[in-house]
Amino acid sequence: MARVPRYNVAASGQWTDEEEGRRRLPAGEVHAWEPGRNETVCGLSLSRSRLARFPHVAWQDVFPESGGAADRVRRVCPRCASAAGRRGPDARPRWRRVDPRP
Repeated sequence: MARVPRYNVAASGQWTDEEEGRRRLPAGEVHAWEPGRNETVCGLSLSRSRLARFPHVAWQDVFPESGGAADRVRRVCPRCASAAGRRGPDARPRWRRVDPRP
């Protein structure tokens, strides 16, 4: 049985939310990151790119429509969004064959 990956967030910056009990949240450019790996889904090295890890923030929470931790997110990596999944109004539907050839 295949393992379903669980993606968290790595970001170029961070800020502290005083209203939620000084919780550290992502800011700037965000990437999908799988815990236990030293690179993002799109292939950037975490240490060389100086990306901060946020294991307590789920990937779906960085999109503005989620109402989660997206307050100071400026850009979502399009390659990570494509690989890890993008849920939202601007997400393209998955490709599917409508009328296959006989």
